[in-house]
Amino acid sequence: QSGARINISEGNCPERIVTITGPTDAIFKAFAMIAYKFEEDITNSMSNSTATSKPPVTLRLVVPASQCGSLIGKGGSKIKEIRESTGAQVQVAGDMLPNSTERAVTISGTPDAIIQCVKQICVVMLESPPKGATIPYRPKPASTPVIFAGGQAYTIQGQYAIPHPDQLTKLHQLAMQQTPFTPLGQTTPAFP
Repeated sequence: QSGARINISEGNCPERIVTITGPTDAIFKAFAMIAYKFEEDITNSMSNSTATSKPPVTLRLVVPASQCGSLIGKGGSKIKEIRESTGAQVQVAGDMLPNSTERAVTISGTPDAIIQCVKQICVVMLESPPKGATIPYRPKPASTPVIFAGGQAYTIQGQYAIPHPDQLTKLHQLAMQQTPFTPLGQTTPAFP
């Protein structure tokens, strides 16, 4: 309905990234639909709760760090102007997201405030394109801990250790065969 291209990242993560591309008006339409959908979800979840005040709709944008300066403006002037003219709360994270050159920009408020806020952010991003290469943030899958015992890999599920498929066991046996010390001057790739 919006005419924007929308891509949602892989699903086995606690976080997923929704990428919206297209002409600005298509992006605003898509953002408007998302913001209203989130508001609808908040309203539905409140219908059986005792809370009286409705929490704001909150979106987290992922923005290349090289563009965050323009978004904040000299002495915070731009972000202050965006806050005042839209009524949305805007927060730019101080640190980059893990293993990336991107920062999280959190916007919260009414759907209308969010849409106006996104409009202004898009304008800033168009006026000052990212500098240098951007390393995109990729959410990490929700990992279950793995335990190695007696050369066998187990994953923990609830209170039980379940024997894990052979690949991990083989990987562990391989790892055990590697010598822990490397001669000086040689570097080993760091394993996460």
